[in-house]
Amino acid sequence: MAADLNQTPSANRVHIGFFGKRNAGKSSLVNAVTGQSLSIVSETKGTTTDPVHKAMEMLPLGPVVIIDTPGIDDEGELGSLRVHRSYQVLNKTDIAILTVDAREGLSREDGALIGRILQKQIPCILAWTKCDLIDNERLSALQKSADMDEEAPDKLPEAVPQIFVSARSGLHIRELKELIAKQASHLENEKQLIADMLSENDIVVLVTPIDESAPKGRLILPQVQVLRDILDANAAGLVVQPQQLAAALASLGKPPFAVVTDSQAFSQVMQIVPESVPLTSFSILMARYKGILSCAAQGAGALRGLHEGDRILISEGCTHHRQCEDIGTVKLPGWIRRYTGKDFTFSFTSGTEFPEDLSEYALVVHCGGCMLNEREMRYRMKCAQDQGVPFTNYGTLIAHMNGILVRSLSLFPDLAGQLA
Repeated sequence: MAADLNQTPSANRVHIGFFGKRNAGKSSLVNAVTGQSLSIVSETKGTTTDPVHKAMEMLPLGPVVIIDTPGIDDEGELGSLRVHRSYQVLNKTDIAILTVDAREGLSREDGALIGRILQKQIPCILAWTKCDLIDNERLSALQKSADMDEEAPDKLPEAVPQIFVSARSGLHIRELKELIAKQASHLENEKQLIADMLSENDIVVLVTPIDESAPKGRLILPQVQVLRDILDANAAGLVVQPQQLAAALASLGKPPFAVVTDSQAFSQVMQIVPESVPLTSFSILMARYKGILSCAAQGAGALRGLHEGDRILISEGCTHHRQCEDIGTVKLPGWIRRYTGKDFTFSFTSGTEFPEDLSEYALVVHCGGCMLNEREMRYRMKCAQDQGVPFTNYGTLIAHMNGILVRSLSLFPDLAGQLA
């Protein structure tokens, strides 16, 4: 358990998805690339029935999440559900590996998948598998053309590099990992939660309530990540509970750079922190980190315009045991009803569940997304935007309902200015 706590969070890892038809060699290639028996390998079609995730260190890349997916040509009612799950994995995939049996060539399904991958602007690699089972003439023909059939695209886009591999013989497995690392080099994320705004020796006060909803014996992930970000900037983080905040501020020799609080404590903390000191929340910093803050801030303002009986979706990116005072299913609905004076119908999703069709909802309220990578958070936001549904997150909505949204965005003056 201790080792797990010291690992890079999955949301901060490069997500590498392996896609392809049944028996194209996805699972064998995953095992060869990872050097582990991660996926079950069988000659029986459709052995992989659900996406398989594995967080690991992969040289020369570093911390990654490897995802093996069901075949994109699966059949029947269950098969169509498996295909749908494979396509859903694209929403969190940073690098896509399309596996194609070198003996068969690219099919219509492969061509459609490549189109979807490129539409989503996901870096992609075409891995011709089972190359130890073809003769030199066939290999030469593949190397000269994309070998498309008449129903596939005319040619493979130049943006998609190709490599010829064999999981059984180990042919070009090392080169494939190097190619994956090269593709990942374009994904390097230099964004930070708060460190980019700090100077050496700045002080940031972190307000972390320890109540019945706090996990026993530890802080929640956003709190840990913000604290680490502060330390990386050679600044100082002072961690307190709300009832300690006033004394902590009075004891400092200078005003802190900012106070960052759990969003649930906004109403209490805003009464203590002087107006001259920037005040924001972990959830708002996370929204900025995930690239959804501007949309979330705009979406929060849509709350007043909702009508009695409208449906609101409250979505969380993780699954956890819900407490009697759970923020998503209990506190937020109560605060929303109290703020608007209206009654709404609430729906709830968690983990990987997120509806593609949002047309029945008047508002989507998402958690901070600490367990989801940026690509998936942006996908969920884009789903709402494309369907004209306001999208916000816990922290920005709670700040709005407390009348301090502009104040909570004061660390980001361009955004705060747009809402003022």
